[in-house]
Amino acid sequence: MSKPAPSGTPGRPWSHVGLYPGTFDPITNGHLDIIGRAVLLVERLVVAVAENTGKQPLMELAERIECVRAEVAPIAARSGVQVDVIGFNNLLVQCAREQGAGIILRGLRVVTDYDYEVQMFGMNHRLDPGIETVFLMATERHQFISSRLVKEIAQLGGDISSFVPHFTLGKILARLG
Repeated sequence: MSKPAPSGTPGRPWSHVGLYPGTFDPITNGHLDIIGRAVLLVERLVVAVAENTGKQPLMELAERIECVRAEVAPIAARSGVQVDVIGFNNLLVQCAREQGAGIILRGLRVVTDYDYEVQMFGMNHRLDPGIETVFLMATERHQFISSRLVKEIAQLGGDISSFVPHFTLGKILARLG
């Protein structure tokens, strides 16, 4: 079994930059759990917030980026890892290339996530086989949290305070009036 080539070796890109993409509408405690563990794996983590208007987001891209930045700041400070938050509206592998990321980090909660993520991995790998995908399992207490359900509960007047961090909770409540 061969070891990965050092950074910069032609034909074997190796990166200490990871990219964690998502719509983050809204960012949840489950996302923060994945981010908190992802910083243990890379020297720099880029949290890439997808514009993804097809999902009809509750919050605009700029507002989602603001929430993600506010919520990941304590994780970055504790870990000492550089965590950047960006918006993107192009192919994921193109975004990864632009950020110098050799690793795409994805969170898995349930089997249906796995089915979708395997398809995404296949497509991304075909588009750029030099970018690896690493899956992180959600911890047990976060496996049931999804942004879609959190939005639905919030829009129907339910309490989402145990699913989203404080700053984001305020933004959602303000948006829903």
